Amino acid sequence: MIRAVLQVLGILVLIPLVTFVTLRVENAGADGPSILFPGGELITGELHTGPEPDWTFTDNVQTVELQLDHPLSSRRTFVMESDGKIYVPSGYMKSLLGRLWKDWAFQADAGEGLGMVRIDGIRYERRLIRVTDPGITSGVAAKLAQKYAGGATPEAVAAIQTAIAEGETWIFELAPRGN
Repeated sequence: MIRAVLQVLGILVLIPLVTFVTLRVENAGADGPSILFPGGELITGELHTGPEPDWTFTDNVQTVELQLDHPLSSRRTFVMESDGKIYVPSGYMKSLLGRLWKDWAFQADAGEGLGMVRIDGIRYERRLIRVTDPGITSGVAAKLAQKYAGGATPEAVAAIQTAIAEGETWIFELAPRGN
C-alpha cells in the first residue's frame, strides 16, 4: 500500500516537473520570452537607428523584452524612464530565488552587458550598466514606485531606495551601445 502511494506521489511530482523543464527548453530558442519562460534572441521588429528617442513613452509600457547577448537569452522585465534615460530593475538579488531566477542580472553585471530591448515591436541595441549612484537611483526609485508599487509615496520611494542601497534591488541603465 505504501509503495503504491509513493508511486502515485512520484508521478504527481514528476509530471509537472517534466512539463516545466520541457516548456523552458522549448522556449529557449523562441523569438523572445513567453510570460513564464525566458526566450531566445529578439529577431523580429524594426531595428532602431538614429538619435535616442524620447523615452517618456515608456511611462505607458508595463514590460519590455530584454535580451542579453552573452549568454543569448531574453526575458520580460519592468522599465522606467528617468531624466531622459531608461532603466530596468532586478529584485530579490540577495535571495536564493534571486540567484536562480535573476541570473541575467548577474551575467550582465559580470560581463560586457551587451543586449537588446524590444519595446512595442521596435528593437534597440543597448548596453546594460548597473547604477548605484543615489543621485540617479532616487529618480528611478520614484518612477518604479509610481508605476509598479501603487504610487510614489515617500514611504514607497524610501523603501525602494533602501533596497537599491542594500543591494536587494539592482538597477540597470539601458545605455546606447556606443557609450
